[in-house]
Amino acid sequence: MRPGGVRSFALELARGPGGAYRGGERLCGRVLLEAAAPLRVRALEVKARGGAATHWLEGRSVGVNALSSDYAAAETYLRRRQLLLRDTGETTTLPPGRHEFLFSFQLPPNLVTSFEGKHGSVRYCIKATLHRPWVPARRARKVFTVIEPLDINTPALLAPQAGAREKVARSWYCNRGLVSLSAKIDRKGYTPGEVIPVFAEIDNSSTRPVLPRAAVVQTQTFMARGARKQKRAVVASLAGEPVGPGQRALWQGRALRIPPVGPSILHCRVLHVDYALKVCVDIPGTSKLLLELPLVIGTIPLHPFGSRSSSVGSHASFLLDWRLGALPERPEAPPEYSEVVADTEVAALGQSPFPLPQDPEMSLEGPFFAYIQEFRYRPPPLYSEEDPNPPAGAMRPRCMTC
Repeated sequence: MRPGGVRSFALELARGPGGAYRGGERLCGRVLLEAAAPLRVRALEVKARGGAATHWLEGRSVGVNALSSDYAAAETYLRRRQLLLRDTGETTTLPPGRHEFLFSFQLPPNLVTSFEGKHGSVRYCIKATLHRPWVPARRARKVFTVIEPLDINTPALLAPQAGAREKVARSWYCNRGLVSLSAKIDRKGYTPGEVIPVFAEIDNSSTRPVLPRAAVVQTQTFMARGARKQKRAVVASLAGEPVGPGQRALWQGRALRIPPVGPSILHCRVLHVDYALKVCVDIPGTSKLLLELPLVIGTIPLHPFGSRSSSVGSHASFLLDWRLGALPERPEAPPEYSEVVADTEVAALGQSPFPLPQDPEMSLEGPFFAYIQEFRYRPPPLYSEEDPNPPAGAMRPRCMTC
């Protein structure tokens, strides 16, 4: 038994250790206290904290002396406090046994995704503190994860990305020819687990073979006091076949799968997490030819309907504009009308063998459709200046001998 009469003091969240939260939700949980004897308590409070912080050191030499600069910055996103047992100046005595105290916090609407990096992090935690007279305070702490929703179903993230570069291959100050690279992807936004179809064209006009490669690169940028510190890592890559001298190679949708990585962090003032697709060509004796296309890794995948249809249409036009071949599946020609409708049905339809086109947003009931049917099957009479139905008073008696 621990001194002070407290057998256990723990903190639990309603979603468990694997649950993630997002801005605007409620953070619920409970504080579990087990007392071995009557326990005098002054106060019991729960605090929720969250924010981003960066820190690194940079050294430099001044003569024979070595100096270092300390860079640090912080930004707070969450600060909440709730008293489960209020401190009124008098102690509260809890009987022996197990006690449970519930708490609930409303998270702010805008929270940055949790992140752990080499020079910075975004962390969220909740801490419970038990205050007792003449005894050190007992504390319990729990870390929770926040995922900021990042929807890729937006026009900016569904737009195709493309670029082109070229470089002169040199060796010992001799011109070995020109190497050109152009690449394109169907959109900018992806989610982990998706496959990026990479379309590229490598034209090697040099006298040496070159090797094309592609990779998804994560860039972590830490900011403090106007300075920046970056760290890059390759999260996925693929290598193509060597392209010989005077040859050209085409990538018609080379698949590059995105591994389970964290989403992009774009709205934090002290750190950023960015992604890019880098297509490069290794040229012997010359620095590599590099083309970079920006990527955004989101949390909400592509919708099967709505934005998906626009994405499919943009993907088809993207393939046609890219001129790297036909579409994966060529639609077959529609059948002739005579192959679908029999001659007897055509004769039964009347003047026109084609039915009225139906608009899915137009109701087939009501006066508008009745007017269309009447106009179609009963055309208006021919124009005439004589009234075919004059009023009875205006009729002149006709002479029988005329």
